[in-house]
Amino acid sequence: MPAVRLVVDTVDAAVDHLIKTIGKDIRIGLPLGLGKPTQLVNALYARAKADSTLSLTILTALSLEKPVPGSALEARFLQPFLDRVFGDCPDLDYMLDLRANRLPTNVQVKEFFFKPGSNLNSPHAQRNYISTNYTFAARDVFNQGCNVAAQLICKRDTPDGLRYSLSCNPDTSPELIELLRASGRPHAVVGLVNQNLPYMANDAEVLPSAFDLVVDAPRYTTTLFSTPKLAVTPPDYAIGLYASALIKDGGTLQVGIGALGDAVVHAARLRHQQTATYREALSAIGALQQHGALIDGHGGTAPFEQGLYGATEMFVDGFMHLYEAGILKRAVYDFWALQQLINEGRCNPHALQASVLDDLEALGVRVIRTQDFEVLQRHGFFSEAIRYDAGHLIAPDGERVIANVANPDSRRVMARCLGQRLKNGIVLHGGFFLGPNAFYAALRAMPDEERATICMTGVYKVNQLDHNPRLYKAQRQHARFINTGIMATLSGAVMSDGLEDGRVVSGVGGQYNFVAMAHQLPTGRSVLLIRAVRDKEGKTAAPSSNIVFNYGHITIPRHLRDIVVTEYGIADLRSKTDNEVAKALLHIADSRFQPELLAQVKQSGKVEADYVIPEAFRQNTPAALEAKLAAFKKDLPAFPFGTDLTADEIKLGKALKVVKAQAAKQNKLKLAFDAWRFKDIPASAQPHLERMGLTDPQTLQDKVVRMLLVKALGA
Repeated sequence: MPAVRLVVDTVDAAVDHLIKTIGKDIRIGLPLGLGKPTQLVNALYARAKADSTLSLTILTALSLEKPVPGSALEARFLQPFLDRVFGDCPDLDYMLDLRANRLPTNVQVKEFFFKPGSNLNSPHAQRNYISTNYTFAARDVFNQGCNVAAQLICKRDTPDGLRYSLSCNPDTSPELIELLRASGRPHAVVGLVNQNLPYMANDAEVLPSAFDLVVDAPRYTTTLFSTPKLAVTPPDYAIGLYASALIKDGGTLQVGIGALGDAVVHAARLRHQQTATYREALSAIGALQQHGALIDGHGGTAPFEQGLYGATEMFVDGFMHLYEAGILKRAVYDFWALQQLINEGRCNPHALQASVLDDLEALGVRVIRTQDFEVLQRHGFFSEAIRYDAGHLIAPDGERVIANVANPDSRRVMARCLGQRLKNGIVLHGGFFLGPNAFYAALRAMPDEERATICMTGVYKVNQLDHNPRLYKAQRQHARFINTGIMATLSGAVMSDGLEDGRVVSGVGGQYNFVAMAHQLPTGRSVLLIRAVRDKEGKTAAPSSNIVFNYGHITIPRHLRDIVVTEYGIADLRSKTDNEVAKALLHIADSRFQPELLAQVKQSGKVEADYVIPEAFRQNTPAALEAKLAAFKKDLPAFPFGTDLTADEIKLGKALKVVKAQAAKQNKLKLAFDAWRFKDIPASAQPHLERMGLTDPQTLQDKVVRMLLVKALGA
C-alpha cells in the first residue's frame, strides 16, 4: 500500500521541507474553521517574519479566534472561562498580528469568509477578501496560485493498515488536491495529526498516499477550538418556532450555527417530544392563526415519525441533539432508483421483498453496471454471497446470469440473493463541523457503526445538485434549507454578508448555493431567518429595522425570493407579485417602523396608495412578543443545549451587562459620589466580587463598578 512520502515529528522540520521542495513563494490553502493545522501555520508564519525573502500567502476562510477581553474588568471575568474551555488550544499567530496591524509586508492573508463582523475595520482583510460561493472555493484558492494544501487530520490503524481522516473538513480539500495533482504545478499536501479530532469515515477517510508530508507527534494533539453557546432570546425562539413548523416530516434539513439555529433545533425537539406545549406556543405567537395553511401544506406540528435527513454544509451540534432525540433518522442510499422507491413507499428498507425488482424495472433500471452493483451490495440490497463479473452475476451455487433486471433468469437469481434489509444508510451529509467541546466529545464517543451514518464530504456534493442530480433530488425530498440573513428589502432581496459601503461582514459562503438549490428541488424551500430589529447594544443610537425599503448591497437577489421569517411571522414570497411581497414583509416588520416603510413603498408605486396594514399585524413589538411567550419560559430556556458557563458566570455575566449600561447612561459625578458612600455589600455578592477583584477596590472607577455590580446582582 502506498505510504506517506515523509513523516516528521516537528512542524519546523515540515517548514524546512516545504521551503526546500516548493521554494520561497509559498501559497498555502487551509480549510475553513476547525481544520487549520495551527502549529504548522504558526511555524511557517514565524519563518516568514524572520526572513523577508520568504513570500507567504495564506488562503483560507473563517480564521478562528478566541475571545479577547476588551478591558481589565472583562479579563477578570473571562480569563478563568477561557482557560477552562480553550485549554492549550493554540492561537493563530497571523490573526493576532492582523488584529494589531503588524502583518509583515511579505505576508498576505486572503479569506473568502470572515467570522461575522470581525473584520469590518481591518483594511488588510477587506482588501484581500475573495467573494465566492462555497462550491467555487477550491477553484478560487487554486487560481490564487495555491501550491501547498494543509490541514488537521487524525489517524487509526485498521485491518487494512493505517488510515487518515480529514475529520472536520473534507469540504474543499479533496477538490483542491485533485486540482493540484492534475495541474502539474509543484505542490505539497500536508497533514498535521491531532488525535482529539473525531475519526470520521466514509468520504473523509483517506489513504496515507493522499499526503506528501505528515507531521505526527503527541505534542500536537491539543484542545480543539470550540464555539461556546450564545443565549437564545425570546425573539430568537419566536423565529425558531415559526421555522420549525415549516419542516416536513420525512424531509431534509439544513440549519446553521448560533442562537437562531439553536432556537430552530430546540423548537423542533419540542415539537417531537412535547407536541401539545409546542402547539400552544405556536398559537400564542399567532403562527397557527396567521400561517395555518402554509404550515399544513409545507410543514407540520406533529412529531417526526419518519424523521429527517440532514444535508448541510455545516454539521452543527444541533444535529446531534436531533439525532439523540430520534428526529435525525431518515437514512438515504446512494442509488437513485432505490431511493425513489423508498420515497414512494414501494421499498421497505427494513424488509426487502422480491417485488422490488419489478419496481426497479418499472423505473427503467435494467442493466446493472459494476459501480451500480457495488453500491447496491454495500447497502445490503444484494447479499454478500453474490458476486459480479464482467456484466454477469454469479450466485453462491455458481449459477452465472447476465446482470439485467429484465431477464427472467437473472431476476430469479437476484430474488434468491436479495439481502434481508438495507444497511449503511446515511442520516447526514455535511461539509465541515464546528461547535462546543461537548459536541466533539459526543462524536468521539459514538460507536463506529453509528458514527458511520454521518458522512462528511465535499461541498461540491452537499451544496448543489450538479454532481448527481437524479440521486440528490431523490435524497433531498421536502428540503428545508434554513439560513440566516441580516436584512431583507421590501422587494424580497436579502443581505447576509456585507454592507452598502462595500465592507464585508462575513461572506456568501454556501447561502446562495442552498437558496438556488431550493428553487431547483420540486419540494424544496429556502427559509431565511432575519431578526426584525437591530439593537445597538452599549450605544446610544436607537434600534433600527432589518426590514428595509432598499439597500445598497444584496446577497440573495429578489428573483430568488422564497420564505423569510422574523420574530413576527412568516412571509411566503415565492411566485408572488412585487405588491404581494412588499405587503407580506410589512406584516412581519416591527410595528415601530411600519409607517415609514409603508410610506416609502407607496411612494414607489409598488403598493396602492390606500393600503392599510391589517390590525393583526400592527402589534409587532418586543413587549407584546415577550408577553406572548411569558408562559413558556421553562420550555424555552436561554441555553437549551447547555453551556460552558457556570451558573455563577451566567449570573455575573448578566449583571456586568447591566453595569455597562448603567455606567454609560448615568451622570459620572453622581456615580462617583454614590460609590464613595456605598457600604451595603451582602455576603452573597462576595464570591462575585472576588472573581472580579473588587473586594477591596483602590481606584474610584473600581469603587463605582463594585457599587453597580452589587446592585445589579441584587436585582
